[in-house]
Amino acid sequence: MADPQLIHIETKQAVAIVTLNRPDKLNALTPEMLEQLEAAAAQLEADASVRAVVLTGAGERAFCVGADINQWSALAPLDMWRVWVARGHRIFDRWAALRLPVVAAINGPAFGGGLELAAVADVRVADPAATFALPEASIATCPGWSGTQRLVSLIGPSHVKSLALTGRRIDAARAYGIGLIDEISAPKASLEAAVAIAEKIATLAPVSVQLTKQLINAASGFGAGATLEAMAGALSATTHDAREGMASFRERRPAHYEGQ
Repeated sequence: MADPQLIHIETKQAVAIVTLNRPDKLNALTPEMLEQLEAAAAQLEADASVRAVVLTGAGERAFCVGADINQWSALAPLDMWRVWVARGHRIFDRWAALRLPVVAAINGPAFGGGLELAAVADVRVADPAATFALPEASIATCPGWSGTQRLVSLIGPSHVKSLALTGRRIDAARAYGIGLIDEISAPKASLEAAVAIAEKIATLAPVSVQLTKQLINAASGFGAGATLEAMAGALSATTHDAREGMASFRERRPAHYEGQ
């Protein structure tokens, strides 16, 4: 990574805490941060010791206020599409599809891309002072990282329209009321609350937890084909016929399948 401090990963036993580490800029996302978020997802997927992930922002001023306007405002239209929007979609989708459960600790404002990033989590815990918004229309742009897609699946089109078409901010109580967040922590304790949830998840059977997450995602219309193929492949690989098929291939003879 060019600057490992932009996305910080700390592992405590079976829980990995991933922190957006740009507090002086309210954790606004840059291309480098997107690249490091993608690398973090790959690292977490490959680490068999991790059973749950907490995603949070550094400092006490914000979770993430979205994309850094200074980074994308000068891009040409095609670069905006290829370098910024398409890349962000790919990386956020990868986080949403992470086999490990993700708990977001929303310690402050989650605006625009920050709210879209929080939406990739499976469980969201927010500080009482956290606020939420989709302000893109106020700067003549549109939600670009699935604010009009994943958020609709999460809270429904009416609530997303209320946010995106007005640009207004809502507080944690309102966010809880519409299902945008799952829990409001004690003041200044969103990280501790999120870690407690992740630690509870980590005590459960990891394969069952990860399969259950994939099933729920599939029921929501996300990755259904891949989930079915993965589970069918895993099931068929455990059968007597699968062992017979491999043996017949090695022994260069016809296979004798029994449907078991």
